[in-house]
Amino acid sequence: MRRVAISELKAKLSEFIALVQSGEEVVVTDRGRPVARISGLRDETGRSGRLQRLIRLGRVRPPLDTSVVDPARPDRPSDEEGRALSALLEERRAGR
Repeated sequence: MRRVAISELKAKLSEFIALVQSGEEVVVTDRGRPVARISGLRDETGRSGRLQRLIRLGRVRPPLDTSVVDPARPDRPSDEEGRALSALLEERRAGR
């Protein structure tokens, strides 16, 4: 964790943002006294971030069996030969 004075933070903000993006936390000081902490978001906006936040709040419990497939991301059947795409393009050409 790095400590930085407000004046230095203002002068080199982009450098400190790059540090935060790489995973480091920055403590901002005012006359040597800590006043703020800058840290990364850690995917709080994504699906897994929301789930982690709800687990922390105690509103949901984490799954006991982590081998369960995520229903939001089902496995799709493989179409290596591209037959589905060919059928779709043929239907578009035929005007259906």
